[in-house]
Amino acid sequence: MILAVVSGKGGVGKSTISFELGAELGAVVVDADLGMANLPYAPGPDLHDVLAGRADPTEAVREGGPVTILPCGRTLAGARAADVRRLAETLRAVEATYGDVVVDCPAGMRADAGVPLAVADACLVVASPKQYALADAVRTRELARELDCGLVAVAVNRAVDDPPLDAFADVLGAPATSIPADSRLRTALERFEPVVSESPNRLVSTRLRELASAVRVCRR
Repeated sequence: MILAVVSGKGGVGKSTISFELGAELGAVVVDADLGMANLPYAPGPDLHDVLAGRADPTEAVREGGPVTILPCGRTLAGARAADVRRLAETLRAVEATYGDVVVDCPAGMRADAGVPLAVADACLVVASPKQYALADAVRTRELARELDCGLVAVAVNRAVDDPPLDAFADVLGAPATSIPADSRLRTALERFEPVVSESPNRLVSTRLRELASAVRVCRR
C-alpha cells in the first residue's frame, strides 16, 4: 500500500506524522518534498539521484534504523535535476520490494504534490487545529479526489485545547484524530527516535496509533 501524507500548507508537522506512521506501520517513508526535504538524511544516493536517473530506488533506501527512509537531497541543483515524472515508478518499485510506503508529500497545491496522490492508494491529511485551517484541508481533499485518491483519516496536529474535530470529520468525510502538542514529538526527527516506539504510553503515541489503525483498515 502507498499512503500519501498531505497538507494544505507547510509547517503543520506533516513530516513528523509521516515519520511516526512509518515507525508504527513498519513502512518505508519516502521524503517526496523535492525542494524542502525535512526527514533525516545520511550520505549516499537519495531521491534526487533516483529521479535524475543516477540511482536505483531501492539503492537509495536507508535501512537499519528505527524507521526505514528513502531521503531526499537538500541541494537546489539536485532538485532541478530531478524529473518528477519518475516519482510514480519510484514509489511502485519501493512498494514492490518493501511493502507499505508512506510518502511525505510537498505541502499545498504545487504540481509535484499531485504525483504521489495520483499513484497512492489512499491519503491522510495533516492540518492545524485552528478553525481557519479547514479551508486549506478542503482544497487538499479536493485535489486528492480529482486524482481518485481516497482520504483515510485527518490528523489535527499540535492541538492544545479541544480542536473542532467534528467539523473536520464532517466536511472532509473521514475520521479526524487530535494529535496533542508534545515536546517529544517536536524533536522526534532530530533525535531519529519515533515517539510511538520510545514513549508508547504517552497520549500522543496513543493518538498516532489510532491514525495507524485507520490506515490498516484501508489496507485491508
